[in-house]
Amino acid sequence: MRKLLSSAVFLSASVLVLAGCSSSDTGSGASAEGLKGSGSGDSCVIDATVPVGAALSLTGGAASYGESQQMGLELALEHLNEKDGVAYDLTVEDDGTDPRQAISVFEGFVSAGSSAIIGPTLSNTAFQAQPIAQESGVPVLAISNTATGITAQGDFVFRDSLTEAQVIPQTIAAAKQNLGLEKVVVMYSNDDAFTESGVEVMQSALDDEGVEVLDTLTFSVKDTDFRSLLTAAKQQNPDAIVVSALIEAAIPLVTQARELGIDQPIIGGNGFNNPQLMADAGEAAEGVIVGAAWNSASDSPENTAFMADFEEKFGSAPDQFAAQAYSGLLVIDHAVRTNCSGERSDVQSGLTQVTDLATPLGAISINSDRDAEHPAVVQIVKDGKFTVLN
Repeated sequence: MRKLLSSAVFLSASVLVLAGCSSSDTGSGASAEGLKGSGSGDSCVIDATVPVGAALSLTGGAASYGESQQMGLELALEHLNEKDGVAYDLTVEDDGTDPRQAISVFEGFVSAGSSAIIGPTLSNTAFQAQPIAQESGVPVLAISNTATGITAQGDFVFRDSLTEAQVIPQTIAAAKQNLGLEKVVVMYSNDDAFTESGVEVMQSALDDEGVEVLDTLTFSVKDTDFRSLLTAAKQQNPDAIVVSALIEAAIPLVTQARELGIDQPIIGGNGFNNPQLMADAGEAAEGVIVGAAWNSASDSPENTAFMADFEEKFGSAPDQFAAQAYSGLLVIDHAVRTNCSGERSDVQSGLTQVTDLATPLGAISINSDRDAEHPAVVQIVKDGKFTVLN
């Protein structure tokens, strides 16, 4: 995967992903001046460049997600700045997959006058950093956080990523219908907000579908050897193993399961939504089932154009995280143009008015809980890539 930002980048070393504009810096803790324009929607004209900050995990354990997100944002920025009326100045900084670093990044965006903040990549980090923006009245758009409670942090916190509660029940239902599941073993890392939130939804969905949970096995988010747990799971003879884990655990877990002769399907949460699974696990990833917020097979004009432009620009196919990031900047643009203003309170107001916005994810609406609503899809790894589970 293309490395867009050096791993040496730290807090003060931001990358400006903009043609011909520099980052606004009021140093006052308020929005930059000159951000109120005239007109509305496509006719909106704002003289000043609208500054947007993005805190992404470009290094650390979640770097593979953050790198995809950065590419999605860069492509969206390029497209938006080709349109008339509003130009954006996007500053991307590395949160290092570290909540403490993300807090510092958020504080920097707040004091620099950012009109809105995108990110951070992980739910754990979001729970720590997003209150900084909420307390300062800066709208935040989460583009990959799926844990329960993210937007409950305040009325300035939004997201375009579907929650585990929106996706996993569809995944379990589709898996039961297609595989005839009757009994499963559940595995999850019990020291991570995202995976703990995910497993709660999994267990509820399994209960709703009448699927028996034979055993629930836990591990640490930093574990890489799952052989003893998988051996215990195998002895239960389940129809499938259901796992809530980040990609760093998912890859060795899937690989070691096949090495131990576990041929049953493995059903993952959103953390499995990463092409690195197929790249690193190879044939072991075949048959893995995961729900997704993005259908790469969608033939909508927005998705078709996004996929073609992404491949042309980066020489590789996008993943869900790139699609969510790309769509996230479109959501910010829609909010800015709704009130034709980059003032923070106006952007926050605009975000509450997003309805049926056409994006590669499908038609996005923001509901009264500030969460996104749009179609989801259930996928299975087949011939080395995600395909729709039918």
